Amino acid sequence: MPALSNKIGFILQAPLLRICFVAHNAYGALAGLDTGHIGGIERQQALMAHWLADHGHDVSMICWDEGQGDCIVGKVHVFTLGRREAGLPGLRFFHPRWTGLLRAMKRADADIYYYNCGDLGLGQVAYWTSHHNKKTLYSVASEPDCDPQLPTLKPWRERILYRYGLKHADQIVAQTLRQQEMLQTGFGISAEIIPMPCTGFNDAKPLDSYDGPPRILWVGRFSREKRLEWLLDVAEALPQYAFDVAGAANARTEYAKDLLHRAESISNVVLHGRLLHHELGGLYRRARLLCCTSIFEGFPNTFLEAWSVGLPIVSTFDPDQVIAKENLGTAVCTVNELREGITALMEHAQQWQEASLAAQSYFNTHHTLDAVMPRFVQLFEKISLS
Repeated sequence: MPALSNKIGFILQAPLLRICFVAHNAYGALAGLDTGHIGGIERQQALMAHWLADHGHDVSMICWDEGQGDCIVGKVHVFTLGRREAGLPGLRFFHPRWTGLLRAMKRADADIYYYNCGDLGLGQVAYWTSHHNKKTLYSVASEPDCDPQLPTLKPWRERILYRYGLKHADQIVAQTLRQQEMLQTGFGISAEIIPMPCTGFNDAKPLDSYDGPPRILWVGRFSREKRLEWLLDVAEALPQYAFDVAGAANARTEYAKDLLHRAESISNVVLHGRLLHHELGGLYRRARLLCCTSIFEGFPNTFLEAWSVGLPIVSTFDPDQVIAKENLGTAVCTVNELREGITALMEHAQQWQEASLAAQSYFNTHHTLDAVMPRFVQLFEKISLS
């Protein structure tokens, strides 16, 4: 009987799922470090990995080697695929990058491999899993990834591998109804809609007192699709407000350099650079609005963070028209509308209060860990049994 009892105890304590996040740039987010590339995707991957590991699952993550080597962060096993800069230009695509990824996937030995970027890596992951009796779950990050023209993928090999990955992934998750419809129409592929989770900043404290002009927050990369120049146009037109800009360029370009130079010349714009996730909380708590100027997005993590503290949004991108439908701020299309939308919310206390209450309620209902992660667990279990 003791032997049987011990066996039952082992079974009850065994990890429920073996999941690996293939997340090249996510080590910084996972470990709470600035490795030069931390975005919304990386934050969500790290958040999901930690939550799953804390709930008894065997979780690993494959990342670039930022000097950490194979290690454990919290309860998450980290496997490196090599250094980003290693190898010879032109050849490094195959070795050591692809070969390093395959070796890391073998070391992870998971049942399900989760991928969250619309690029060639999806094809690499799906090819390996389909030949090793493993499963691939792909989560869509942005609307262009659902467009059959694949406007953000330029080299032919990226397009071929991404299309292969879409076709051979065992399950695809979309964040919005529009993404789901685009995948079905453009690729003939079905996807399940699950919103992304976020811890929010309910416990964060403002960076300083509320003395001084009301503040508007912008968070993102200095890249063309984010259109920071639109915010700078608005800042020049609305000198009565202060504009906090958190973010930096992931790559040094003339575009980013010019943006930085212009932003530094505007007196009511404060540049905070790239901040760690916990450092952003104070900016959200101090602001009165979040402003988004993007051409396209998926479902921005910044929206969830803003709504978690009751911060309305004035945005040029509105996923599934949720901002308009749920009264979470104002959706706009032009720079003039951006300026007018900001002014209206800032100057009408009742309108701001209604949007603030709606924003926090929407976040608590749809995007907390407890609301979202059980749905992912059910999907992981479904895939593992298929």
